[in-house]
Amino acid sequence: MMQALRLVDDLLNRFTMYRVVLYGLLILAGYAVILSVFNFLSFHPLSLVVSSVVLIITCWTSNTLFAKAFKAPASTESYFITALILFFLLLPPTDIFGFLPLVLGGVMAMASKYLLVIRKKHIFNPAAISAFILGFLGMPVVFWWVSAPVMLPVLIVVGVLIVRKTRRFVMITAFFIVAMITTCITQGAGMNPIELLTELLFSWPLVFFMDVMLTEPLTSPSTQRMRIVYGSLVGILFGSQFQLGPINSGPELALIVGNIFSYIVSPKEKLMLRLKEKIQLAPQIYEFIFETSQKFSFRPGQYFEWTFAHKNPDTRGIKRYFTIASSPTEKEIHLGVRVNEKGSSFKKALLDLESGSGLSLIASQLSGDFVLPEDTAEKLVFIAGGIGVTPYRSMAQYMIDQKQQRDIVLFYACVSSVDFVFKNIFEKAKAFGFKTMYVITHKENAPAKWSGKVGYLTKAMIEDEVPDFASRMYYLSGPQMMVDSYKALLFSLGIQPFKIKTDYFPGF
Repeated sequence: MMQALRLVDDLLNRFTMYRVVLYGLLILAGYAVILSVFNFLSFHPLSLVVSSVVLIITCWTSNTLFAKAFKAPASTESYFITALILFFLLLPPTDIFGFLPLVLGGVMAMASKYLLVIRKKHIFNPAAISAFILGFLGMPVVFWWVSAPVMLPVLIVVGVLIVRKTRRFVMITAFFIVAMITTCITQGAGMNPIELLTELLFSWPLVFFMDVMLTEPLTSPSTQRMRIVYGSLVGILFGSQFQLGPINSGPELALIVGNIFSYIVSPKEKLMLRLKEKIQLAPQIYEFIFETSQKFSFRPGQYFEWTFAHKNPDTRGIKRYFTIASSPTEKEIHLGVRVNEKGSSFKKALLDLESGSGLSLIASQLSGDFVLPEDTAEKLVFIAGGIGVTPYRSMAQYMIDQKQQRDIVLFYACVSSVDFVFKNIFEKAKAFGFKTMYVITHKENAPAKWSGKVGYLTKAMIEDEVPDFASRMYYLSGPQMMVDSYKALLFSLGIQPFKIKTDYFPGF
């Protein structure tokens, strides 16, 4: 099972979160067309193809125009994903008049990203708000035909991959359980749980809604606790049947209300950053230092979604998720990035960026629970692999600046001694209880007089360096395979899952 998950993760890690969603929707759209060819769907295949083309062209055109008007970067994945979601929600046209709702829906979806905003942050899932407005205007085109039972096999596979990539398991579990309970209370009189589950899966757009739309990072909360509340709130509304004047309950309304809650409880920052300095820390590791005139706050260990509109972006697009390497006590924003010859166009463009060039990056969607505990007396063990050390740099600098005493042991593993970075900061942090153990994983790369550890981290290393290992909280940050491997190591030491935090964000 673990080997299968690693293979899946290896595949998913080749793409950003947005690309996983996009490719999943394209596969689902192709499957729908094939079903229609063999009359498993009641729509004509040409009608489906025309519907998708109209929505894609409409969303692309309107998104391009809005982006230019508001001088904002236009993301290819964004308009494409929204167009495909609307494709599964709206009825395909059967005559010339059927094109109007598609065009109107596409324009409204793109407009919502630029007009329905507060402090440059859009509030609503574009497809959901567009479908809601179409229904409110009395256009009978919002059908959610993706819920057809024949769509379910491929939909489940696509949905599982999206959730695996976005790591929203807890959120959609909360949504699913609450939606089931609410539906049982409001509509399930006389039905047993199996009948109810069958009804939800085969007659409602449950899987598509929770796996594709509910998981959207930009309109969902930034912390695990708030995601659980968010999923539960949307689950209540999803499973309820009510009417408020001209407004009828439905999936799109449930998500819109959830989006409003998400906006209220989530950070609102959207920063324009300009490069101040670029420093090569190791053969393939660079530190980028950015300036911004905007005020914002964050906790050490959190991450941003970084947008960099550059020429000829590759299949990984113009967006990335990176941990903030700087401390909240520092004026500038630091970013640590590994760049090699096989790097993405995003990283290569970032490496070519020069201070004073006039180009800027956008940092938004501050997220993450990989933060220091409130209790400074809680003893911690940090484990870092390669560039996964960046959140610990943020935490160590914060301890130094705040003169905050904590009992922390960091195991910092790299292939070679030349790959270790931020050593000066970790050395200063020793005065505040921050102990660092450097580990060279490849024995042949260890210098002659190396005083640190050699080889992969083992139970013996942890037991030797951390005698009270059983009572500590553990933080893991690095490549997914490393995190999974060391998580298994900690389990073998008897460390409970609730005492292990992992640093993960939906894209690299």
